[in-house]
Amino acid sequence: MTQPTDIRRVALALAAANVPVLPLREGKLPFGNCRACTKSACGDRPNMKAAGPCQCPRPCHAWAAATTDPRVLTSPAWASAWREAAAVAYHPGGAGLTVVDLDDAAAVAWAREALPATRTVATTRGEHWIYRGTMQSANAVRPDVDIKSTMSYARWLGPGTGTMTALPDAVRALTVKKPSPARPARSVLAMAALAGGGECRHRTPAYLARGIAMAEQRINEASSAVHTTVYRTFLAVLSAHGRCGCLTEAHVTRLFTAAQAKGESPRHCTDAWTNARTALGM
Repeated sequence: MTQPTDIRRVALALAAANVPVLPLREGKLPFGNCRACTKSACGDRPNMKAAGPCQCPRPCHAWAAATTDPRVLTSPAWASAWREAAAVAYHPGGAGLTVVDLDDAAAVAWAREALPATRTVATTRGEHWIYRGTMQSANAVRPDVDIKSTMSYARWLGPGTGTMTALPDAVRALTVKKPSPARPARSVLAMAALAGGGECRHRTPAYLARGIAMAEQRINEASSAVHTTVYRTFLAVLSAHGRCGCLTEAHVTRLFTAAQAKGESPRHCTDAWTNARTALGM
C-alpha cells in the first residue's frame, strides 16, 4: 500500500470525525493555488478574511480549502495532490479547536508552568497542546510559540495523549497585544486636525459618545474579516466627524485599542486610519 493511499485514508478518517482536512506537500506546506486562483484572481473563498465567491474544486487557498466532505476528498480535482502529499493537515478552528504550537523544549517548559494541562501531541521539535474552543490565530505570541485555530492549519501528527480541556483565558491572552495606541493616535489625530477645526455644530457630545461606543462594539463583534471591519469602522467615524474637529485623542485611542484587542497591530491601525482619510479626500 503506497504512502499517498495511507495519507488519504487518514484524511478520510479525520473527515468522518468532523475534522476538516487538506493535503500538505513536502516542507509541510499546502499545495499552491491553481492558475484561476493565483494572486486571488478568483476573489478568494467565502470563509477567508476577504470573503469572496471562489468555489474552486481543487485544494487551493490552504486552510480555506480544508473540508470534511468525502466526495471532495476523493474527487479527481484532489487526486494529484494526494498522490504527491507528504502529510495531512487539519483546520483546528473548523473542528472547534485551538492548537498551541510549542516549537522547542524551552517553549514546552514554559507551557507546563503557565498553561492548564490538556491533550498533547509530540512534534519533531516540541509539542502541540490542543484545547477545546476557537480563537484568532497568531504567530510568535512568545518565543517559539504559535497559536493555530481560525484561519490556520496544523499538521496532523496523531490523536495525542491526555484529556482535552476548554480553551483557557491564559491562551486567549497571548494574542492580545498590550495596547500602545498613544503614539499612533496622536499622529493620526494631528492629521485629522488639519482637515478642519472648531466645534461640531451638527452633532451633540452625546451623539459622538454613542457613535464611538457603537464603533467599538462593531470592531469587538467582528468574527472574521477584521481588517475590513476596522477600516470600514474608521471610515464611518471619519465620515461623520473627521472634518469638524470634535474627535479627541481619547476617542481615537479607544478605536485603536478596540482594533488591537482583535489582533490588529498599531501599524495596521494607522494604515487603516490613513486609508480611510484618503478615501474621504482628507
